[in-house]
Amino acid sequence: MATRYWVVSLPVPNSASTLWNKLQEEISKHSFDTPLYRFNIPNLRVGTLDSLLSLSDDLVKSNNFVEGVSHKIRRQIDDLERVSGAVTSSLTVDGVPVDSYLTRFAWDEARYPTMSPLKETVDGIHGQVAKIEDDLKVRVSEYNNIRSQLNTINRKQTGSLAVRDLSNLVKPEDIITSENLTTLLAIVPKYSQKDWLSSYETLTNYVVPRSSKKLYEDNEYALYSVTLFSRVADNFRTSAREKGFQIRDFEYSPESHESRKQELEKLIDDQESLRSSLLQWCYASYGEVFSSWMHFCAVRVFTESILRYGLPPSFLACVLAPSVKSEKKVRSILEGLSDSTNSGYWKTEDDGVGMAGLVAGDGDAHPYVSFTINLV
Repeated sequence: MATRYWVVSLPVPNSASTLWNKLQEEISKHSFDTPLYRFNIPNLRVGTLDSLLSLSDDLVKSNNFVEGVSHKIRRQIDDLERVSGAVTSSLTVDGVPVDSYLTRFAWDEARYPTMSPLKETVDGIHGQVAKIEDDLKVRVSEYNNIRSQLNTINRKQTGSLAVRDLSNLVKPEDIITSENLTTLLAIVPKYSQKDWLSSYETLTNYVVPRSSKKLYEDNEYALYSVTLFSRVADNFRTSAREKGFQIRDFEYSPESHESRKQELEKLIDDQESLRSSLLQWCYASYGEVFSSWMHFCAVRVFTESILRYGLPPSFLACVLAPSVKSEKKVRSILEGLSDSTNSGYWKTEDDGVGMAGLVAGDGDAHPYVSFTINLV
């Protein structure tokens, strides 16, 4: 599957089928590795020249918006699949792979009546895609909120002892709580453990001798317990802080521990449910946005072709997927076919009918309409 396509229209002086056959012949002869397809565009409502000129000013900007939303949804799909470790499924439009939908494009008359003004069609496409983008923002925000809560909990469970949840590291027997005694938990830098062991008994009065025990150690800190009289706990905290030891507030509660465990399990379930729901929505919405984008491209080809070649509409629209090494040759073929029809077909401003040369695809100065579609 190609990921980069050219949408091109060439002026037709006599017969579109003759020009199509000639283009196929030239591509086959000089750039056989370039897939070539017809891009079937119905006869749309032209309207006035002023309306076409006004519309052309907005086409590139609107195209960038619709294309951007398409890529945004695709990236979201990739991110969601990466989280689950799954391989991204093929993207489709109404059950058809996106590249097949593009290369076999057929206008949807039910969604976009050909007799509607072009501006109305373009505004309708823009509005539909804007609603999808707004919905995407809301859904992603909800999903990311759950992820953020889980990340916070995970940091508390796996981070350093200075910030992590201690409930999984402390056992009931490590804590002594009575009418007069209490147990504090100290976070001691690894390089300061000797200092802690030699000084904790003298940080304040009424510390139980030899009561400090190491409960856990990570790459940065060690977790120690210490038992002392409750009435000197505040003094102990102050003295410990002055020596670079952190006293963590902790109250052992089996109920709280079980509650946190249930909360974590619920968040994990909620995250997976939202991920699955968001992924399904993204797949469906990508197809809808891509379909809208291709109809927009058809309007763009039609409008730019009228402005470049004049009236009545007579042009051949096609889709090509040249490799990088073949691009120069393909452009040469397209320019050659365009040049061979220019003298007998192109209108000029002096003719008062067309606006030849006013519109060039993607800013290119080619004698034909051309712009690029990037699927990723």
